[in-house]
Amino acid sequence: MQRHFDEELQQLKNDILRMGALAQEAIVRAADALKNRDEAAARKVVDADVEMDRLELAIDDKCLELIALHQPMAVDLRTITAVLHINNDLERIGDQAANIAKRTKNILKMEDVMLPVDFEAMGEHATRMIRLAVQSLIEGDAFLAESVRAMDDEIDRMNRVAHEELLQMIQKRPQFTDQAMIGILIARNLESIADHATSIAADVIFWVRGADVRHEYLATLD
Repeated sequence: MQRHFDEELQQLKNDILRMGALAQEAIVRAADALKNRDEAAARKVVDADVEMDRLELAIDDKCLELIALHQPMAVDLRTITAVLHINNDLERIGDQAANIAKRTKNILKMEDVMLPVDFEAMGEHATRMIRLAVQSLIEGDAFLAESVRAMDDEIDRMNRVAHEELLQMIQKRPQFTDQAMIGILIARNLESIADHATSIAADVIFWVRGADVRHEYLATLD
């Protein structure tokens, strides 16, 4: 019985790894579609989100089945709980990538103008955070998860700079306000993706150490 449970738990980890790979791929493709002004590529990102939705449901069902049939305790229960949370974050990452792709399709209908934002760098940073967060889950590495959380400050900074630069663009070149507003939303999507990666890292720390660090900032308010 224990062997069967261990095999199913390993399959669950494989499934969440697959989900993580799909999330990373979605971000890369969305960023490329924006950079290359490729409507067909943007459409593929939106279509691929359906596969992530299906996999999310399958993983959720497997988690609930494992809890119901095996009634796991301690670290095994924390593992399954962490996978449930991480699965949701990865699906939300897919949604954010799809939003970027949809906004890319919208901006392609407008006059082409260079936006003063390095979306490619933001996408690469967010993708690296996801990759390391999923790796920390697979390896059970809380230190690696902590490094992911530390990376969030940089993309927050990049988002602030993007917001400021695009607002300045609106003031100086109001004829491109629509393009700039879409740029602000895309930068926010990328920042939100990084937030989900940070959330995944927090769940890994909870799984490994049994310490909930998701809202640790609240302690500073007491």
